[in-house]
Amino acid sequence: MGKLLVHQIVSADGFAADADGRFRMFGQDAATPDFDRDLIVRLADVEAVLLGGRTYEIFAEFWPTPAASDQLAAPAINALPKIVFSKSLREAPWGEFPDARIEAGDPVTAVRELKSAASADLLVWGSLTLTDALFAAGLVDVVRLAVLPVVIGAGRGWYPAGADRLQLRLLDTAEFDDGIVASEYEVIAHTAS
Repeated sequence: MGKLLVHQIVSADGFAADADGRFRMFGQDAATPDFDRDLIVRLADVEAVLLGGRTYEIFAEFWPTPAASDQLAAPAINALPKIVFSKSLREAPWGEFPDARIEAGDPVTAVRELKSAASADLLVWGSLTLTDALFAAGLVDVVRLAVLPVVIGAGRGWYPAGADRLQLRLLDTAEFDDGIVASEYEVIAHTAS
């Protein structure tokens, strides 16, 4: 059985989206060459990328296009199977690469089934609504936070407000170009807030 990893890019004050739920807050490229090289190594253990519908649309506009060709991680990202959790999308093209599979049912049930059948890890990238449901169901095994050196003051946190408390154990931390710091944590326990 694979692990479920959640990867979030966040501001230094802990926000994964700005006040109106968008991701333009960062004002810089979060993919420096050394960050990309680290990501490529981490993607080698990933069986599939899971995305919410809105995150899929953002990613599909960039990763499978010529504009992404200068990003070292683009080939690894484009090669991985993708599953998009959406009740409204009918298709999920990924440029010249195979389309993403759409999962329109209950994401918690689907991810439980995916985890039990997986021989490697599953990675949820961004996708705050999806991760809210997966955290609430206790399905997340590992959290990786890539912290950008920017403070935005308000926005949407990476963990659902009002959810049970998470107890984490630090697995790894690394500093990258431009002050990006990534920390990876194992989820040890959920406890009532």
